[in-house]
Amino acid sequence: MSLRSAALVASATMATLAFGLAAPGQAAEHPAGGAADTAAGDTRVQANPTLREVADRTGRFIGTAINDGRLGDATYANIAKTEFSSVTAENAMKWGSVEPNRGQFNWAAADRLVSFAQSNNQKVYGHTLVWHSQMPNWLANGSFSNAELRTIMTDHVTTQISRYKGKVQRWDVVNEAFNEDGSLRQSKFQQQLGESYIADAFRAARAADPGAKLFINDYNTEGTGAKSNGLYNLVQRLKSQGVPIDGVGFQSHLIVNQVPSTVKANLQRFADLGLEIVVSELDIRMATPADSTKLQQQAANYKTVAQTCLAISRCAGITVWGFGDRDSWVPGTFPGQGAANLYDDNYQPKPAYTAFRDGLAGS
Repeated sequence: MSLRSAALVASATMATLAFGLAAPGQAAEHPAGGAADTAAGDTRVQANPTLREVADRTGRFIGTAINDGRLGDATYANIAKTEFSSVTAENAMKWGSVEPNRGQFNWAAADRLVSFAQSNNQKVYGHTLVWHSQMPNWLANGSFSNAELRTIMTDHVTTQISRYKGKVQRWDVVNEAFNEDGSLRQSKFQQQLGESYIADAFRAARAADPGAKLFINDYNTEGTGAKSNGLYNLVQRLKSQGVPIDGVGFQSHLIVNQVPSTVKANLQRFADLGLEIVVSELDIRMATPADSTKLQQQAANYKTVAQTCLAISRCAGITVWGFGDRDSWVPGTFPGQGAANLYDDNYQPKPAYTAFRDGLAGS
């Protein structure tokens, strides 16, 4: 038996003995039944709940980013619809995807995602409206007056949210607005319009769909520090100005055994502002190749994140940034690192799956 197999078996045994949960290798079968029938008057919790079922019991959502091009794969689609109660478009809703040419829209991929979610009773998390990256060339390289750029931005927000009014429950309105030192990133919008572009984007979003929850989203803001302080101060200013911001997304692209110790305190201070908190893009990468020790450490880290969300009443849920290692963005961005997700390259659950599920269950 390989170290990897031994790790899976060990994790399964611990889960079975401690929590009455099935082994990770069994999780891919996703049986649909409820509590098992037992002797009269005796019922048990379902032996093999999905992530979705466990999260539902706590009133939280569990989401995943979806690669539109993978939905034709039956295994991929089955895990996506069975294990998760919310879906986020990995790329299909970004500006460069939906409006590659000015005034010419391509909604096909985004529409497919929304249709997939509706067919499977899932929520949709819209990602993302205003971002310095993945802009269409006409916008990124175009020259516009300040007034024209502001109109381009607010029109885009209005058009996209209006199309999915009532169908998308949460939107990342502004994405990655900060530098690591806590200053505002000098994006095209910041350079020309200043900080006011953020408030304008949120106001346009609220007007387009008053029922959607509106978020600002960023990375490396999970623990306390200069960047999270900058974000916190901005959110305070926006609220004091009456800007309609409902929540903060913490991307949480983490590294094994480097989860900040201040995550809970940091997220709680944002929640104390009256905001909804979400872990919006969770993955936990490691130096590859993976081994049993790293996989167990990763599992413990995933469980910690789940338990942290449960400990904060305003934490509405967690979205993992993809679920299979074969689809992960990590190796292409961080050479020599990967194995960041809940499932391996063959869509088999890793120790992280069981640990994460236990964390979501409050175990």
